[in-house]
Amino acid sequence: MEILNNLKAILHSKRANIYYLEKCRVMQKDGRVLYLSEDKAENKYWNIPIANTTVILLGTGTSITQAAMRMLAQAGVLVGFSGGGATPLLMSTEIEWMTPQSEYRPTEYVQGWMRFWFNEHCRLDVAKHFQNCRLKFIQKTWSNNRDFSAYGFDAQNQALNELIIQTKNKVDHAENVTELLTIEAYLTKKLYKFAASNTKYGQFSRQHDAQDLANTFLNHGNYLAYGLAASTLWVLGIPHGFAVMHGKTRRGALIFDVADLIKDAVILPLAFICAHEKATEQEFRQQCLQAFTDYKCLDFMFNTVKDVALNTVHEDLPS
Repeated sequence: MEILNNLKAILHSKRANIYYLEKCRVMQKDGRVLYLSEDKAENKYWNIPIANTTVILLGTGTSITQAAMRMLAQAGVLVGFSGGGATPLLMSTEIEWMTPQSEYRPTEYVQGWMRFWFNEHCRLDVAKHFQNCRLKFIQKTWSNNRDFSAYGFDAQNQALNELIIQTKNKVDHAENVTELLTIEAYLTKKLYKFAASNTKYGQFSRQHDAQDLANTFLNHGNYLAYGLAASTLWVLGIPHGFAVMHGKTRRGALIFDVADLIKDAVILPLAFICAHEKATEQEFRQQCLQAFTDYKCLDFMFNTVKDVALNTVHEDLPS
């Protein structure tokens, strides 16, 4: 029991690590979780600091032992199986998240979520709130990042400010979720165009199965964000099916809602910047993980979801 308590000493919202592994074996050895990569000359073992890890993505050519899974579950680490580059082999297939079995997670958040979820008007208000939080996070992230500013991702940009103001006005006046989804699609399309122009990427079309660098990095980064969202919801004990906006017929829908809070602010600019610089997938992933830490993305997800869950149905949403 003492070991278990030590493993959970770091709050999930403060954890810094996400791992994507391929062509290796994950195992438990001497009370630690390691991954083994086979080399022609020798086998190499690498330690995974599970107490400071939120998600592990297992890509192609990986395996994991039962003992390792037991330790990861004790530390509250989510495990996902994915295709190469942290994205599914078939784009229609979602990552299968393996969540630790725990009966001692908080109950107040899912109970608070249920208080408003069955009311269509309340769900719409929460969906609007999520979209407005998303816009504010873009402004916050793009206001003090020199690397982003060098490529024109600057909160002071007039065109960007006008787009955000217009989008917020449309969101506030949306009458249903379908209209909200249309507004979101228009915003994302404009941001893609904005990013492609600023990085001189040329013609860009968002296609999940495309092989160009920007699309590949967007796929990769989005699944990192889905990992953070899945971890947030697991810790708070809220099932993924209780979405407010996306994928009403998909079990992982709420993951998409929560991941969208940070995707445009962090993943989108990094995908185009790294594509412009011809970065490798590993370099792109490292920049994403550093940005998650710098901008406290997990904290932002946790606080947003907790604020909504603990709010009563008839109260105003948190500002």
